[in-house]
Amino acid sequence: MDTELARTFLTVVSAGNFVTAAERLFVTQSTVSSRIKTLEQQLGCRLFIRNKAGTTLTAGGRQFQKHAVTLMRTVEKARQDVGISQGFRASLTVGGRIGIWEELLIRWLPLMRTAEPDIAIYAEAGFEEDLMSGLVDGRIDIVALYTPQSRPGLTVELLFEEDLTLVYSKAIEGSHVMSPDYVYIDWGPEFMGRHSASFPDFSAAGLTANTGPMGLQYILSCGGSGYFPRRLVNRYLAAGTLYQANDAPSFKLPAYLVYPTEHDPNVYRPALAFMREIAAEISPI
Repeated sequence: MDTELARTFLTVVSAGNFVTAAERLFVTQSTVSSRIKTLEQQLGCRLFIRNKAGTTLTAGGRQFQKHAVTLMRTVEKARQDVGISQGFRASLTVGGRIGIWEELLIRWLPLMRTAEPDIAIYAEAGFEEDLMSGLVDGRIDIVALYTPQSRPGLTVELLFEEDLTLVYSKAIEGSHVMSPDYVYIDWGPEFMGRHSASFPDFSAAGLTANTGPMGLQYILSCGGSGYFPRRLVNRYLAAGTLYQANDAPSFKLPAYLVYPTEHDPNVYRPALAFMREIAAEISPI
């Protein structure tokens, strides 16, 4: 399949209509229409429903969207790998949960770039499903995440443990978790199970966030409470911006490194060593 067709499709999805997509691609609207028509003919299904409000994906379009994203990522990875000879001896794609990027991986990047300047690095943030999928299909080389999946050919290594603590921005009467200001952070199935066991009367939160930084910024701006890693909230606790709920349980959330068991040690060894070094400083196991 022509990757230009996939790129045009994703641009239309993002833009919401053919006119804006054409402007972003610097082509005419008729060119966009022609590309989408060709793509639909190749796939044997209709991808968009067009109306005055713009475009809406069909069921087939929604199915193709995830494959188009994978295709474009694979092409980008191939472009990087092929371009290694242009000043670099190797490339390394590293993915991580957004919360783990906050301190561990953002500190890892300059160490790696300084020690191994001839290794090109592609940094990616995502969620467990996409990160594990990227590892399996070879698009990503190393991931740092909370809930790994055991797959043949992959090594899963405990990196550190988060200490999830309930914090709040103002005094709340009664249980902070039962408060309408409570923000539930989706830290994965392990946290969900322990949270349910500790708070059996909890049914749902008024606001649920799938990343810690998002929930934390909301609480800092609008008030409320939620569970966050101590390493992310220590400075706010010290400054008196947030307060710890001492009557609430804390939870351990392990973070892992996952990478191919068979790998080039000249590339992976320094990358993994720096990650372990920073992890030991953040939260010694």
